[in-house]
Amino acid sequence: MYPDDLGYTREHEWVRDDGDQLVVGITAYAQEELGDVVYVELPTPGDSFAAGDEFGTVESVKAVSPLYVPMSGEILEVNEELEAQPELINEDPYAAGWMIRLAASDPSERDTLLDAQAYEQLVNELRA
Repeated sequence: MYPDDLGYTREHEWVRDDGDQLVVGITAYAQEELGDVVYVELPTPGDSFAAGDEFGTVESVKAVSPLYVPMSGEILEVNEELEAQPELINEDPYAAGWMIRLAASDPSERDTLLDAQAYEQLVNELRA
């Protein structure tokens, strides 16, 4: 159910390796729980964060939720499409709904992320 090529956090962000960059977004489970996304606040390229830091927020019809950076690094790019079309997060959370591109400062942090099977187990426990 969750793409095998991604790493996942317990806070429901995903990470995809894309050459020397990482692409980050929120999972299908997260967007389902949020409901219709109406606004996203993202950082500025050049900002740096430590793993676990809040990098922005996502606002839905239900709530405003923080977004946490899964790995330490510098923001290279944000998905500007989300400013005009935040619903892309609901429609396509793993492709068009990506949020940030990151240059990781500590690639070994990738080892702390959950694989798809472990993340699916976490979601199943939350749904139980």
